[in-house]
Amino acid sequence: MYAATICPMREDGAIDASTLAAHLSEVAGTEGMTGLLINGHAGENFMLSRGEKQRVIEIARAACPAASVIVCGINAEDSREAQRHVADAEAAGADAVLIFPPFSWALSQDNEVAVRHHRMAMEGSRLPLFLYQAGVGAGKMAYTPDVLARLAQLPGVVGIKEGSWEAAAYEANRRLVAEAAPAVLMMASGDEHLFTCFALGTEGSLVSLACVVPALIVSLYQALQAGDLAAARQWNERIYPLAKAVYGTAPSGHAAARLKTCLKLLGRLEHDTMRAPMAPLPAAEVGMLQRALQAAGL
Repeated sequence: MYAATICPMREDGAIDASTLAAHLSEVAGTEGMTGLLINGHAGENFMLSRGEKQRVIEIARAACPAASVIVCGINAEDSREAQRHVADAEAAGADAVLIFPPFSWALSQDNEVAVRHHRMAMEGSRLPLFLYQAGVGAGKMAYTPDVLARLAQLPGVVGIKEGSWEAAAYEANRRLVAEAAPAVLMMASGDEHLFTCFALGTEGSLVSLACVVPALIVSLYQALQAGDLAAARQWNERIYPLAKAVYGTAPSGHAAARLKTCLKLLGRLEHDTMRAPMAPLPAAEVGMLQRALQAAGL
């Protein structure tokens, strides 16, 4: 289990290093948490400079328990730039990287682009590699079965953050990868339907809701691993309203901001600042999140 964490910022938009360290330490220290996914979508990787991303890794390595596995998200349009970010991650102490499909791929990519991008990004690195399967509504960013199978067979690939956001697609991809690359971990990571996908079977998860409710997500996973369906349903009753409020409410682009606002409402962040052009959430959304946190027993 890996929590995909946020990146706290001060009111001027600069990274709040001390709050970031406290956030990472608290979440990573949750019993049953294997490690963290930092610089992911929830961590605003597409808004941070190259230097800021490396600084986040350094803070994570210093703040987290020694046994925590630090996975660093890589999000760059240019394959050579991605390669430089991988090198930065390795130098700063990351244990693995996760390569996200660039946002431009939502418009177009051919069958060779994704494979070439991953190969070039990992040139010269020995770090283990996680893939990211984007949601069914993400256009061409979501890999076709052929491309996903080819990527899973690349050297160094150890797992897939499966974010199809549809249980049927998750099951199909899980079966595909089990045949094409049996050693690769297929990890259900669609926050809105963790219960369903965990029940279908998973080798873990890299999931951003766990940066707000890490103990609940771990408990859901452990209950289903143990075959305790009744307990899993109880955990899901607490998780589902919050997942729906953060991810299942339009506009979906507010998800990272909603995670920060949840942490602020819980007293774990002083500011829920996002990088521009994101503005503070409307009062109606803040109220929705407050009710969802109450439903989760928080």
